[in-house]
This record gives sequence, structure tokens and C-alpha cells, in this order.
Amino acid sequence: MRADYDTLSKTIGALTEGESDAVALMATVVCELHHADARFDWTGFYRVTEPKLLKIGPYQGGHGCLQIPFSRGVCGAAARTGEVQLVDDVDSFDGHIACASSTRSEIVLPVRDGQGRLLAVLDIDSDQPAAFDQGDADGLARILEMVFGRIES
Repeated sequence: MRADYDTLSKTIGALTEGESDAVALMATVVCELHHADARFDWTGFYRVTEPKLLKIGPYQGGHGCLQIPFSRGVCGAAARTGEVQLVDDVDSFDGHIACASSTRSEIVLPVRDGQGRLLAVLDIDSDQPAAFDQGDADGLARILEMVFGRIES
């Protein structure tokens, strides 16, 4: 089963309407996403908690890394560059952090508030190689903008 991002967007929009707490929003988004697609082996947020440091936030799946500096891994690259990271083979990503040995591919998106401030990154891991594509990046980005773009710092 692959995620239907239009349907997910409507569901998540209804569930998060009126909520402005970032952690509550992350918990709801990650739950809906994780159960919407069989490719999603680990789905979670890493929150910016201090300059150049991400700490684990709401997630679904096995244990994740507790903290990730902006200088390391796929999540760090997304936070550092502000760009979506689509990684078909995590073993070929220089500096990949192996939080779970089952991870074969990964997509990580920056999460910004209404002022463009980086709040977190959304990290989705798959136990399948090359599991994600630009359609996933676009669909996930629309959901993140809808939910977190309304938060005012």
C-alpha cells in the first residue's frame, strides 16, 4: 500500500485543525503517515532543540537515535542545507548514521514554521532500497507546509 497524499492531507488537516503546539502536531502527523504506507519502516521527527542539534521527537517504529548534530547523517544534511534528502541507498551516503540496521533507503524533509524558521526534520526510513521518489517528497512537503506553516514563532 502506497500513501495517497491527497487523502492524507485531508485527514491530517481535519485532525490538526486549530492546534498550534508543534509536538502535538508532530505526534499526529507521524502516526497518520506511518500507518499510511507499507514502505515506511520508521517515521519520525527530529526537533531543533539548540543550535545545530536535532533531538528525537514523536516517532513510530523501533528506537531512533536520541540526537543528531547538523554535521552528521541524512537528517543533519537536511537541517544544514534546508533541502529534501532522497537517499536510495543509505550505505552510499557518506556519513550515514545507522540508527537501525534494517534501513535501506531514506527521505528527510526540513520542517519550517510560518516565519520560515527550521523547527525539525521529518525522517522516513524504509527497509526497501530506493523506496522514495520525488512524488513522495512533493506530497510530504505539502502536508508539512499545511500543518507547520501556520505556526507562529
